[in-house]
Amino acid sequence: MARLRDPERGCAWDLKQTYDSIVPHTLEEAYEVADAIARRDFDELRSELGDLLLQVVFHARMAEEEGRFDFNDVARTLADKLIRRHPHVFAGVRFESEDAQHAAWETEKARERANRQGAGSGGDEQPASGVLDGIALTLPALARAAKIQKRAARVGFDWADAAPILDKIHEELDEVRAEMGAGAPHARLEDELGDVLFAVANLARHLKVDPEAALRRTNAKFERRFRFMEETLAREGSRMEDESLEALEALWQLAKTRVG
Repeated sequence: MARLRDPERGCAWDLKQTYDSIVPHTLEEAYEVADAIARRDFDELRSELGDLLLQVVFHARMAEEEGRFDFNDVARTLADKLIRRHPHVFAGVRFESEDAQHAAWETEKARERANRQGAGSGGDEQPASGVLDGIALTLPALARAAKIQKRAARVGFDWADAAPILDKIHEELDEVRAEMGAGAPHARLEDELGDVLFAVANLARHLKVDPEAALRRTNAKFERRFRFMEETLAREGSRMEDESLEALEALWQLAKTRVG
């Protein structure tokens, strides 16, 4: 990477990159790692993990050029964090239960966030650490919703169990229906649908289901069934756009039995 970024003999594309321009590539590579894992393609996973590592190397190299930190600093910071967050492994601490271990983990993470805020304030006085501080804005919206709700639950702002959340989802759907009936503007419909999705993410958290993973699984399922429909009609010399909705629904039901 140092050679690729060499001002005189490097690659023109690599030289013009910045932190901001590389971010989309970093996110894309992370999703490609997830895709390889979902498909259990371990040869591809090896390759994709290398591509993801390149993103870390790229960002670290740009930081090194600016005299901020280098790749060794990144690895050292990670190692220190792992040791700090695992006192039961590295410092002989014993926890009475898995819940106690998890609570200590979260306490340490909160302390780290407070320290980062204090270091960034430029003064001796540290600002108060908010419960929701440090949740990345760039997370996928469903994943971020689940993280927000998890943080709020730590201070007692949570449903006791999953059952009331189902009622909340129905309540939010009723509000969507009312806004649709009233001819609400797009912004209002977006707001109400957002409430539905937020409630669904909360239900997923209570059921210990990753909402992003659940939706990816459903996306893949829909794609399998839809492709089956396309291929079935193609063998018959037909196209989906030429079929009635009733015929497509019948074919969809068939796809459910054939491809899951």
